[in-house]
Amino acid sequence: MTVPKPTAGTRWRCTLCGNLTRFDVTRSSKVVEYVHLDLAGEPRIEEQEVLSESIESVRCRWCDAADQVELVDRPGAQV
Repeated sequence: MTVPKPTAGTRWRCTLCGNLTRFDVTRSSKVVEYVHLDLAGEPRIEEQEVLSESIESVRCRWCDAADQVELVDRPGAQV
């Protein structure tokens, strides 16, 4: 099950400890990248296009709770 991504008007909050700022996020993405290798063989990504992305899980860094993160309104956000 995917977890909703915060928007301009929302943010994550742990329902167990109240954390609003520290989370471990497991994310899956499908990306096309243009990689430029210099003459020494060091890669540098010059262009990147995200084709799809989903957040698989969000874990609270403070209390280590999984599946306890919800979206709440940001203070002062225009709804």
